[in-house]
Amino acid sequence: MFSFLFLLAVGVPIAYSIGLSSLFTMLVSISAMPSLTTLAQRMATALDSFALLAIPFFVLAGQLMNKGGIAERLIDFAKVLVGRLPGGLAFVNILACMLFGAISGSAVAAASAIGGFMVNRMEKEGYSRPFSAAVNITSATTGLIIPPSNILIIYSLASGGVSIAALFVAGYLPGLVVGLSLMLVAGLWAYIKKYPVGERSGLKTAVVKFLDAIPSLLLLIVVIGGIVAGIFTATEASAIAVVYTLVLSMLIYRQVKVEDLPTIILDTVKTTSIVMLLIGTSMGMSWVMSFENIPQDVSAALLGISDNKIVILLIINLILLFVGVFMDMTPAVLIFTPIFLPIVTKMGMDPVHFGVVMVLNLCIGLCTPPVGSVLFVGCGIAKTSIEKVIKPLVPLFLAMIAALLIVTYFPEISLWLPKVFDL
Repeated sequence: MFSFLFLLAVGVPIAYSIGLSSLFTMLVSISAMPSLTTLAQRMATALDSFALLAIPFFVLAGQLMNKGGIAERLIDFAKVLVGRLPGGLAFVNILACMLFGAISGSAVAAASAIGGFMVNRMEKEGYSRPFSAAVNITSATTGLIIPPSNILIIYSLASGGVSIAALFVAGYLPGLVVGLSLMLVAGLWAYIKKYPVGERSGLKTAVVKFLDAIPSLLLLIVVIGGIVAGIFTATEASAIAVVYTLVLSMLIYRQVKVEDLPTIILDTVKTTSIVMLLIGTSMGMSWVMSFENIPQDVSAALLGISDNKIVILLIINLILLFVGVFMDMTPAVLIFTPIFLPIVTKMGMDPVHFGVVMVLNLCIGLCTPPVGSVLFVGCGIAKTSIEKVIKPLVPLFLAMIAALLIVTYFPEISLWLPKVFDL
């Protein structure tokens, strides 16, 4: 019975991720449930959360940013900072994705917005299109680690109430570790391939580009600063982010018109509905596992293999890497958090640290087929095939795994800032 339900817990979200209907997901789940009414109650209860209101607001803010001219200004700012280095445009791509992803909280939005500008620009300056796409795909995922991040909000829900503010602040340094790892590999690749070095920007140009990007960058200070200072909650911050980006896109940059708003809102509703459906069905599945004591059985099985913290964390990372290849992030977080969190907390691991490790782990899956949404978006934006992108993608993929291991085994990278801000 345990084996069947555990396979069910893994198999249903995988089936959903590759395109089967949510009805199939619920019907299979019901076979293990004592009551259809109980299932419905669990799904409804999972969505009845004030914290989840942050998701549609952050999604709407990301949609406004994507169409509001923010990406181009962040690219120009990033070029001023790192464009003169060897492989400079690759660094610009990575830094711009980190900044845009951090502001929008969406890896797909970052890959689409930054890739739309950078791939063509890099090709004109001598970079290969597959390499440009690979850089864009991997660096776009940093926006899910650097706050604000919807997936960290979902982890807070799945973990039973880990502080969203602490998770947000904890994501900064791991996000930088991933970005620097990608820059190191991209720089070496560019040096080997003898890609050109960008021109140095003059002081006047640098000042102009910086001032032009300041309104976009201020969003990070407003949102995260307000949460850390206790001025507002993460949910209230998401609403403030919408107001700020609306003013920025319509009144300051003037690239979003009133007639664009219905389309933007409709896209937001579509994205939010998918996320909420995944949350509801996944939380129902989590209850099934809890009802059958699956987390306790898995915990006993893993601790039976070894009581060494290093070994257990390595096993968990390998499992999550495998899961990330076949499963979307949202159901993966909701299903596997109740399984693995009791194990790592029993070993003394901080839940905030584990949340960052888990999200970083699953970010890698976004860059791999068959369910890697960022991989497909990045290849589509670059107008190239997955087969051509794989070769330059592998070294960057390994850099992300190296960053994951560093963040996993050096917890202070995640926990130092929350301690500084007493979160």
